[in-house]
Amino acid sequence: MRLYRSGDDGEAVRDIQDRLGALGFAAEGDPQGSFGQGTYLAVSEFQAKRGLWVDGIVGPDTWRALVSAGYELGSRILYHRVPMMRGDDVAELQRNLNSLGFDAGNVDGIFGPDTLAGVLDFQSNRGIAEDGLAGAEVVDELALMSRATSKQGREVVRDHQWLQNLPPTVAGQRIYIDPFCRDDEESRETWGPAVLLSTIIQANGAVVSLSRSVDAAPPERVRALRANRLGVDIVVSLCLPRDQDSGVFYFASNLSLSTAGKALAERIGAVTGIPSSGRAIPILKNTRSTAVVVALPRFDESGTAAIAQGIMNLFVEANAAEEPNGPTD
Repeated sequence: MRLYRSGDDGEAVRDIQDRLGALGFAAEGDPQGSFGQGTYLAVSEFQAKRGLWVDGIVGPDTWRALVSAGYELGSRILYHRVPMMRGDDVAELQRNLNSLGFDAGNVDGIFGPDTLAGVLDFQSNRGIAEDGLAGAEVVDELALMSRATSKQGREVVRDHQWLQNLPPTVAGQRIYIDPFCRDDEESRETWGPAVLLSTIIQANGAVVSLSRSVDAAPPERVRALRANRLGVDIVVSLCLPRDQDSGVFYFASNLSLSTAGKALAERIGAVTGIPSSGRAIPILKNTRSTAVVVALPRFDESGTAAIAQGIMNLFVEANAAEEPNGPTD
């Protein structure tokens, strides 16, 4: 889709304003169909609320988030199809299934094979038709069971298990280094540090893959899918800040967060001196493995080495925490 930004006019802008208004982000002061300052501020506020990059522009990711936010669980029948269904209702379904012990995968709002398996498992357990359709009957059964129990979701349990089972070093881990490439400047600025980071990690025994070549610029979503195909253990992205402060970001939404991603982000943040916080951008949302994004205005050699040290510290500190206390006098 094309990008919609300040100065644009037309029915598409009117649709954007209507969707924003329905979600509580009114484009105050702008005529219907005119993308002015009010619409820019409403889009920016929506992006911040949803954990997206905040630039006040409606591109593919912001548009998908706008559409997804308009769905509530029970407002439509959910099922597995191609292209896969997306929405806040799917995320709510995943969260409910996971909290009840029926593994629906990550709470990413995408009805994929893992979510289908969770729905079928739930239907079998509850003695209802095993058709993989999450309609009124499934929603009602989920509500009944949810009132009777309150547990951590399966995605949280998986993260805890992953952290507990980390080896003492990064050796043998499959790590995916992802230099962002939203424009030519960012492609240039992130490529060298990504190669250096890969070299440092590889020298410590990790198996490293780069998400792109020096002259390619695949979209963020495509790079996330490649990480899934490779079955990597960790994704580390490098990017330049966009209308925001520097930071180390891990996946977080209003329904879920990656505890493993948060742990890794905190280790990198502790060494580099930059804060960590949650985001729901595609590279974090669409990857199955532990993932972080490091946003810095400049990646120098010492800063890149610090990122590598933060990654290795995750393994060292996770194992140190598991060691029993030694004898005392």
